[in-house]
Amino acid sequence: MSKGRQTLLACALVPALLLPGCAGPNLQGRNDTPLSAANVSPGSQTPQAGDSQERQPDAKQPDAHPTETGARKPDEGGPHADQPHAGSTTTDQPGAESRQPGETGPASDRPGSAAADTQELAVYRGPVEHIFFHPLIAYPTLAYDGDAMDKGYRDWFVTVPEFERIVESLYRNQYILIDIRDLYEERVENGRRKLLKKELRLPKNKKPLIISIDDMNYYDYMRKNGNVHKLVLDGDGNVAAYSRTPEGNESIAYDNEIVPILDAFVRAHPDFSFRGAKGMIALTGYEGVLGYRTQDAASPHYESEKREALKVIARLKETGWSFASHGYGHRDAQRISYNSLVEDTLRWKREVEPLTGPTPVYVYPYGSRVETNSDKYAFLVRSGFAVLCGVGPAPYLKYTGEAVMMDRRHIDGIALEQQGERLAHMFDSRQVIDAERYRTAVKP
Repeated sequence: MSKGRQTLLACALVPALLLPGCAGPNLQGRNDTPLSAANVSPGSQTPQAGDSQERQPDAKQPDAHPTETGARKPDEGGPHADQPHAGSTTTDQPGAESRQPGETGPASDRPGSAAADTQELAVYRGPVEHIFFHPLIAYPTLAYDGDAMDKGYRDWFVTVPEFERIVESLYRNQYILIDIRDLYEERVENGRRKLLKKELRLPKNKKPLIISIDDMNYYDYMRKNGNVHKLVLDGDGNVAAYSRTPEGNESIAYDNEIVPILDAFVRAHPDFSFRGAKGMIALTGYEGVLGYRTQDAASPHYESEKREALKVIARLKETGWSFASHGYGHRDAQRISYNSLVEDTLRWKREVEPLTGPTPVYVYPYGSRVETNSDKYAFLVRSGFAVLCGVGPAPYLKYTGEAVMMDRRHIDGIALEQQGERLAHMFDSRQVIDAERYRTAVKP
């Protein structure tokens, strides 16, 4: 395999970064091409009983994240499937789907947006971009310090300035945030649930965009390597980021993590959000959620951690954010056994779903999707997951009747440094890259 091909495969899913003691399993992408264990990313897997993956407990290397390559079976279509006439729109007036601010409807329970509901809408028939990030690097001096995790942070994360520049460019290029639930509708036919493509109508000349964030759990390694520590509510009920600075001081900030940054941007530019949509947060559960250690019911801090997490989650949902399952233990759904996938999913539903509420979206850890019509696929659909998200190099959206399959693009250091041409319609990576990622202080 060429080095370029390996890089493409490696850039798939992120969070698990360089965790000491985590072996890199021989993961496979969509074309069954083995990935190098050196291709690391942010999320980690926790060994569980019944896991068929081979592991090397003493190996000092991070988990690899296979990526979706876009290679598909003949019956699966390809990029832009079910999305003819890329970029085309049909002018229409706001109709039955238009809602007043705060009014709920079948597509979403998020708050409404007066800006969107009063504009002329057009039927959108082009590709739907879905991009994802990992928690931002808030403190580059901790991320790029020459230690064993330096390369992983360089490859799989972006800095605050990089994220801000990307958002600004997306806005200038006429993208508008939508909720993933705007893409489908549910019907019952002959007693069975069917998921159908929904006509997407947006403000004229706008292009749909979904932003998701993987692993916003703030694992212990993240707290030590430049990410913030957790999301909190300030005295006015706004979401902020709490952390300890490299100097050891406590900090509550609004300018160093995706949620408060995007919240502020939408307040300043309401036409960047369609009916109040923000982004989708894909959570594991093995180290709690959003920085709260809710995984240990025996902990003396469990009730207080759970209580605070619920407050933050409620506010996030009120302000246009939604949630997805990223598996409980960030385990490769393709490679683990059927029973292990069932165990992992049920644990997520038992421990995380009571916090986030039910979600129709399953984001494959490592981007490692299961085969359509397999037992694993049927189980995920039966479990209530209507949208199954992998990773790919271009927009992909397919409706099977039972579920919606969608690919996401990873936005990280590898994408910025090596895939600029592929992303140029959204932003110029040369203008985005932060010089901080090249200022590693090599340790003696």
